[in-house]
Amino acid sequence: MKFQEKKKSSLPCGKVKNNFCNKSRTKDSLHQMFSARQEQEKKVETPEPFMAEPTRPLLTDSNSLPPRSLDETIERYIGSFGWAQFLQATLVSFSGVFDAQQTFISVFTDFEPTWHCTESDSCHDSLSNICILPKTAWSWDLSPHVSVISEWSLQCSGSFVKGLPESSFFVGCLIGGLVLSTLADSSMGRKNMLFLSCLIMSISAMLTVFSPNVWVYAFLRFVNGFGRATVGTCALVLSTELVGKKWRGRVGIMSFFGFMLGFLSLPAMAYINRGNSWRVLYLWTSVPTMVYCVMVRFFVCESPRWLFVRGRREEAISILKRVASSDVAMSLPFEEQENIDEKPSVNIYAAMKVLVEKRWALKRLSTVMVVAFGIGLVYYGMPLALSNLDFNVYMSAAFNALMDLPANLITLFLVDKLSRRNALIGFTALGGVSSVLIFALQNLRINNHGALQLVLELMSYFCACSAFNVEMIYTIELFPTCVRNSAIAMARQALVLGGVFSPVMVAAGRKNGVWSFGLFGLAIGLLGLFTVGLPETRGSDLCDTMDEEECRDRRSNNDMASSVIA
Repeated sequence: MKFQEKKKSSLPCGKVKNNFCNKSRTKDSLHQMFSARQEQEKKVETPEPFMAEPTRPLLTDSNSLPPRSLDETIERYIGSFGWAQFLQATLVSFSGVFDAQQTFISVFTDFEPTWHCTESDSCHDSLSNICILPKTAWSWDLSPHVSVISEWSLQCSGSFVKGLPESSFFVGCLIGGLVLSTLADSSMGRKNMLFLSCLIMSISAMLTVFSPNVWVYAFLRFVNGFGRATVGTCALVLSTELVGKKWRGRVGIMSFFGFMLGFLSLPAMAYINRGNSWRVLYLWTSVPTMVYCVMVRFFVCESPRWLFVRGRREEAISILKRVASSDVAMSLPFEEQENIDEKPSVNIYAAMKVLVEKRWALKRLSTVMVVAFGIGLVYYGMPLALSNLDFNVYMSAAFNALMDLPANLITLFLVDKLSRRNALIGFTALGGVSSVLIFALQNLRINNHGALQLVLELMSYFCACSAFNVEMIYTIELFPTCVRNSAIAMARQALVLGGVFSPVMVAAGRKNGVWSFGLFGLAIGLLGLFTVGLPETRGSDLCDTMDEEECRDRRSNNDMASSVIA
C-alpha cells in the first residue's frame, strides 16, 4: 500500500496532494518501509543464487537506502558521465549539423545574382532597372541555375513571391513545433520523435531537388520546416536526461556545437558549388541526413527518464543497465515496484494543458517565450541583415558561424559557474546595445566605418547565440520531465516566431536602419529584463513531476520570505 501511495503522488502532471510537501512525513514513511525490508532480509538464512532474470535486481545493497530521485539514481548506479553517455550525447547532438544546414541554406539558393549589360546604348550596370530593360540588353553574370530567382525569372516579382520559400520554411517550423512537440512527451518519446523529424527533413530536402516552380519549392520548404521544428528540442532533451546534474549543462552545449558545425559547413559547401545549380546544394545536404536517420534508429537509446515517467520501467531499467559499467553492485530502487500496473495517462496535449493550468508553470513559460522572441529577432535577423552592410555573402556567413564557437565555449566552461538568470540578462543587454550602436553609426554618416559595423554586428550575434544557449539550459531546469520537452519546444517556437518577423524588418531596414538594427536592439535588450521574475536553478536537481516542481517552488518562496523577514 505504501508503494501505491508513492506511485500515485509521482504520476506525471498529476494533482498536488495536500501533504505532498510534508517532508517529515515522507521521510518517516520511507524509513518505516525500508526498515521493514531490512528486517525481512535478516531472517533469510541463505541468500538466493543470482538469477539473470529481467525482473530481478542485479544485487541488493541492504545497508543503504535507494536514491530518492532519478538524478541520484543515474549518478549512483551508472555514474555522472561515462563513455556510453558521451557517445550517446555526441551522436544525438550531431543532428544539429543538418538542422543548421536546412535553416540557412536559402541564403545561398534564394539570393538574387549579379548581372551585366550586353548593350551599352540602352543599358547601364549601376543606373538601369533590370525590370524595364529588354531581355536582350542584359545577362546574368553566372548561369541562371545558380539561384531560384534567376532560374524561374523572379527578379521582377514582388517581395512576397521572392520571400515566400523562406517564409514558408519558418511557418512550417511554427506549425510543426505546435503539432509535433507534445508527441515527444506523450506517445512517441524523444528517440522516435528525433528519427521522424530527421526523416521528414531529409526526404523533403531530396524532393526539393526536383521542384518545377517556386510554388512547389515553397511547399517543400514548408514541409522541411515542419519536420525540422523538433530536431533541436529532442536532441537537447535526449542528450541531457541520461547524465547527472554535474554534467547536464556541458552536455547540453554539445547540441549547440553541432548546430555551429552545420552552419560553418554550409558556406564552404556553397563556395565549392558556386556557379553550379542550387539543386546540387540540396542534394549534398539531404543524403547525409538520410544516413544519420539510420544511425539514430539503431544506435540511439530512448530516455530512461521518459520511459519511467510513462510507466515503462522494464525498458528504463534495461537501458540504465546497458549504460552502467560492469562493476555496478547496486539495484535500481524502482525495480521492485514492477507489480504496480497503474500507468500514467498522458494524451498528446496533456503536457500543454498542464503548463497552462498551473499558475507557476504558465508564468515561467510566458517569460521564457517572451525572452526567446527577442533573442530570435537578432539570432535570425543579423545574418539576413548582412546584405545591408554590403559584405561578401560567403565571408559574412562564415564569420557569423564562427561566432557560435566562442559563444558555445564560454557557455560550456562557465555554465556551472554562471547564474542562469544574471547571465541571460547580461547577454541580452549587451546584444541590444551593440545592435543599437550599428544604427547609430549609420546615421552619423562617418566614412569607412564598415569594419566597426561588422564588429558590432558580430558582437550582437554572439550575444544572441550565448543567450540562446543559456536559455535552453535554463528551460531544462525550470520544468519537470513530464512537460520538459513541450516547454523547450514552446521556447524554440517563440525563437522561430522572431525569425518570421526578422526578414520583414530587414527589408524595411534597407531604407532606414531603425526598422532593423534599431528594433533588434530594443527588443532583445528590453525583453531580456523579464528574466528577473524567474527563479535561479544553477546546481538544482531535475524534477520529474509537476508535484515535485511545485513543492520545490513553494519551499523556495517560503525560504525567500523567511530571509526577508529575518
